[in-house]
Amino acid sequence: MKKAITTLVALIVVAAAAGWGLSAPTRMDAATAATLAEGDPARGELVFWAGGCASCHAAQGAKGDDLLKLGGGLRLETPFGVFVAPNISPSDADGIGAWSLIDFGNAMTHGTSPDGRNYYPAFPYTSYARMSAGDLGDLYAFLKTVPAVDGKAPGHELGFPFNIRRGLGLWKRLFLDPSPVIAAPSTGMEVDAELWARGRYLVEGPGHCGECHTARDLAGGLALAQWLGGAPAPTGEGRIPNITPVEGGFGSWSAADIAYYLESGFTPEYDSVGGEMVHVQENMARLPASDRDAIAAYLKAIPPVTAQ
Repeated sequence: MKKAITTLVALIVVAAAAGWGLSAPTRMDAATAATLAEGDPARGELVFWAGGCASCHAAQGAKGDDLLKLGGGLRLETPFGVFVAPNISPSDADGIGAWSLIDFGNAMTHGTSPDGRNYYPAFPYTSYARMSAGDLGDLYAFLKTVPAVDGKAPGHELGFPFNIRRGLGLWKRLFLDPSPVIAAPSTGMEVDAELWARGRYLVEGPGHCGECHTARDLAGGLALAQWLGGAPAPTGEGRIPNITPVEGGFGSWSAADIAYYLESGFTPEYDSVGGEMVHVQENMARLPASDRDAIAAYLKAIPPVTAQ
């Protein structure tokens, strides 16, 4: 009996040690980190709008230059608790002003803070992990040019066990994958391959469209078989629409219709954009027309998901 108890305790200790190791925050390897270089702020501004950074990190209702005051504070109410967007202005004390480019790259692509903590995936690093080194360098350069905002945002409001950040390391092993979601355009679709690939990059990477438009499993990971097929709103109120090429989604819209919607906010039926999509559309309107065309080409040539 004593031997059995000793064996059981040993197995528990080994399992706990293995879990602790597997849940450790990860960082870029040396070869990847070496590809990073501080880039061009002008290009970085386009990445900023493509990534929707102001939508979460600027004050609610901000307009004009106030969109570049990134003091955070937006409350994201989810089934896991309330997440609060942090200050990402170049304030040394309260924002990311003291971060190195490597710190920034680790946060964006690995969800790991400069002090070695796992970030919660309310920060959509599972999408940003697909961003290029060039775009990361450009975005970092641009964020250094916006106004520094004093004051830290309030902390998250999470209960047990979601307040244990270490466990997110195991979650990231399941759901943090920088490979493309959609490998190629749907069979039989005639599409400009380069344009489609650009659209895939924007949608799956900086645009992080799947984070809202794709359903999640019980662990909070994206159900990739239902990619962009619509999902319950994280707040529990309403539903985020299906944007795949099916009836009830973008099936009846042309690529030109989608591109015009992203530019103007008007649908083919002359309705106007509403809800949280207002911020997304306003961001997309700041991009080059070629990028909106690329997003439209991608969305018209991905696998349809049956409307829910």
